[in-house]
Amino acid sequence: MEGRLINLPSGLPGAKVSAVTDSSVLQISGGHSLHGHVEISGAKNSALVIMAGALLCSEDCRIRNVPLLADVEKMGQVLSALGISLKRHGDVLDINASEIKTSKAPYELVTQLRASFFAIGAILARLGVAQMPLPGGCAIGARPVDLHVRGLQAMGAEVQIEHGICNAYIPKNRRRLKGAKIYLDSPSVGATETLMMAATLAEGETIIGNAAREPEVFDLANFCISMGAKIKGAGTSTIIIDGVTKLYSTEHTIIPDRIEAGTFLIAGAITHSELLLSPVVPEHLLPVIAKLREMGVHLIEEPPNCLRVLPAKALRATDIETLPHPGFPTDMQAPFMSLLTLAEGDSLINESVFENRLRHASELNRLGADIRVKGNTAFVRGVPMLSGAPVLCTDLRAAAALVLAGLAAQGKTVIHGLHHLDRGYDQLDIKLQNLGAKIRRLTSTGRDQEFMSNVNTTPAKINRK
Repeated sequence: MEGRLINLPSGLPGAKVSAVTDSSVLQISGGHSLHGHVEISGAKNSALVIMAGALLCSEDCRIRNVPLLADVEKMGQVLSALGISLKRHGDVLDINASEIKTSKAPYELVTQLRASFFAIGAILARLGVAQMPLPGGCAIGARPVDLHVRGLQAMGAEVQIEHGICNAYIPKNRRRLKGAKIYLDSPSVGATETLMMAATLAEGETIIGNAAREPEVFDLANFCISMGAKIKGAGTSTIIIDGVTKLYSTEHTIIPDRIEAGTFLIAGAITHSELLLSPVVPEHLLPVIAKLREMGVHLIEEPPNCLRVLPAKALRATDIETLPHPGFPTDMQAPFMSLLTLAEGDSLINESVFENRLRHASELNRLGADIRVKGNTAFVRGVPMLSGAPVLCTDLRAAAALVLAGLAAQGKTVIHGLHHLDRGYDQLDIKLQNLGAKIRRLTSTGRDQEFMSNVNTTPAKINRK
C-alpha cells in the first residue's frame, strides 16, 4: 500500500467541522462569469455507507476517492469509537475492522449524522448485537427508521427502541441473521442499504422488494461484491442477496458525486459560463440533464467521463417534481430553485420526498427572488436579476442553492451557517475560486450581531481569516 498513512483514532484529518465553520461566512461578489475545468469529488452518500459497510469485513479495506467532508469526519469518529482503525492519505482511506470493540455507537455523533445509523445492519451481522441511537442530520423532514427495524426483524433479529436507542440482537439459539423476503413500503435508500449489508452475512437468501435504485446503492453493492458478497439486482427494484459466512480484504473506488456534478452544471448555467466537469457518470444525471436542456442550457457529453456546459442565451421556466431515482433527485431541488428564479416565466416545484425542504425559498427571496410556498409546493416567478444580501443556510442543499444564487446576484452576498455546506461539498468555495468566482471564506466575530446588522443594511465588520 503506497503512501504514508497516519493513524488517527479520533477520526479523519482535514475535514472542516462545525467548530470552525460556525465562525465563518462566505462572501461572494456576484455577476462574474466562470471558466475552466472542475474535478468532481467522490459521492458523499456512497462514502458514508461504504465506510459503514467496511464493518462487515474483518480484514483491511482500502477505499479510494473519499471526499474531504465534515460528514466523512463524523463517520470516521463513529467508527473510531467502535474500535475501528482508520488511516487516511489524500483521498485514500484504509479501514481495518478486524476487531469491533463495542456494539454501542456514541449518541453525540449518531444524532448528528443520519447515515451513521445505517451501520446497525453491519454491526448486527458481525457481532450479533447492536445498540444505535436514533439518527439526526439535516432538518428536512421526518425520516423514520421503521423500515430498517421491520426488515431486521424479518431476518430474525429482536429489536426494541427505548430512550432514543435502537437495541437489536440475534437470539442466543442462532449465531447469524436468516434470509428473508422483505418488501419496503417505500424505496428508502437508507433501509435498502442497511438491510443489504445485514443480508450479506445472513444465513440463506434475502430478497428486498421495492428497493431503492439510486447509484449509491449500486456502489455499495459493488463494494460488498468485491469483498466476496453475493448480490444480484442492485440498481433495480429487486435485490437478491445470498448470504456468506465471511467477507475479505478489498480495494474500491467511490463513484463521482452526481449531486456535486449537478451543482456545478447549474453554476455554469446560472452564470452563463462554459465549464468542463469530470469525472462524471452521465447516466446518473439523466433527470438533471433533461431539465437543464428543457430550460435551454446546452450540455455536451465528452468521452470518456466529461460533461461540458455552455452558456445559454436565455433560461426558460419549467416544472419539477422530486421523486426517488430514477426520478428527479430531491437533493437537486434547492439548487434548481436558484436557477429557476432567473428563468423567463413561471415555474412550479413539488417536493414529494421530504415535507420540510423548501425553507431556502425565503432566503432566496431576500436576494430578490419571487417565490411563494404553499405546503410542499413552490411557485417561482422568474425575475430579471438577483441582488446580494446576507442569507442563512437552512440545510446542506439549501446552502449550495444560496451559493449559486450569490454567484449570479449583483453585488455582495454574505452566507452564514457554513457547517451545512461543509457537510456535503468538498471545498466548494476553493473549486469555485479556481473557476474565477469572486468568493472567499472569512472569519466572523460576533456573527449573530453582524448578521442582524446586515439585515438592517448596516455594513458588516468582517475580518480576514
